[in-house]
Amino acid sequence: MAVLKYEEIAEFLRARIAAGEIAPGDTIPSGRELAEQWDVSRATAIKAVDVLRNDGVVVAKQGTGFVVTETPVARPAGARRAGSARILGGMPFLRVGEPDWAEPPARVAATLGLSPGEEALRRVRVLQLPDGTPNSCVEAWFPPEVAEVSPRLADTAPIAEGTTRYVRRQTGRGPAEGVDVTTVRGASETEAERLGVPEGTPVAVLLHTAYDEQGKPLVCEEGVTPSSLFEQVDTYAM
Repeated sequence: MAVLKYEEIAEFLRARIAAGEIAPGDTIPSGRELAEQWDVSRATAIKAVDVLRNDGVVVAKQGTGFVVTETPVARPAGARRAGSARILGGMPFLRVGEPDWAEPPARVAATLGLSPGEEALRRVRVLQLPDGTPNSCVEAWFPPEVAEVSPRLADTAPIAEGTTRYVRRQTGRGPAEGVDVTTVRGASETEAERLGVPEGTPVAVLLHTAYDEQGKPLVCEEGVTPSSLFEQVDTYAM
């Protein structure tokens, strides 16, 4: 499939941001500058910037233009429907510790098809409410065949292009189907500490798995949200 010009421009800017050539807080080229540099219409240039804005990579700053996001934005686990932008439902987040290799919980291991004792790469983040308090904590588990060829997953720094795009670029595999399973239980000691609630507090646990076109898992995320903050809304035809 041919890459559209606005997508090419957006990917070029992502690459510069990921490489640190455009740092957090820096202004990206304006729509007029991009149009001149790429010999495209202003509308095409603006559409490229909109792609980055929708993914939470840049934000509008009055009197300046668009600047690279200082605080990374991510969505809670699940609800990754095709065509949804990362900034929609996105929240600022903090990375917890450093990505590490560990044996995942039993149901995550089963979902990823791992053998007993086999490890996966874990990335942990805590999503924040506007006042800075925790909304949910998410453990993302990547199977070895994905993590081993995607070295930036082991870095603590945010991946400007987003993990989905990065994994697709590294592996040639992209998400074709998502499965979300929601359960309820009490918060573990570790989860309670991350969320700032007493151990055993009722929480909703959303297990999100992204599968590629061959039905193989790319990532399994376990998102934990206190019951007082959890709300699920489904809209459907009747």
